[in-house]
Amino acid sequence: MTDIEIEYCVPCGFLNRAEDIQHALLSQFGGDLDSVALVTGDHGVLRVDADGETVWDKADDEYDVDEIVRRVRQHV
Repeated sequence: MTDIEIEYCVPCGFLNRAEDIQHALLSQFGGDLDSVALVTGDHGVLRVDADGETVWDKADDEYDVDEIVRRVRQHV
């Protein structure tokens, strides 16, 4: 099973994006995940980690929920 952590910037208002990612991952993988946690952050962060490994980062990649789901699939 896989633990997912979605860290998002509170001051930037990225909660909606983090929730969209969380919803997409739970809809796609549901029972195959141990957890999908939202973690508050700052400094413009929006990052998705699977079992401690960064699979997507806003600093490096364009925001695309479908691409995030594809990358997480490799870890599930």
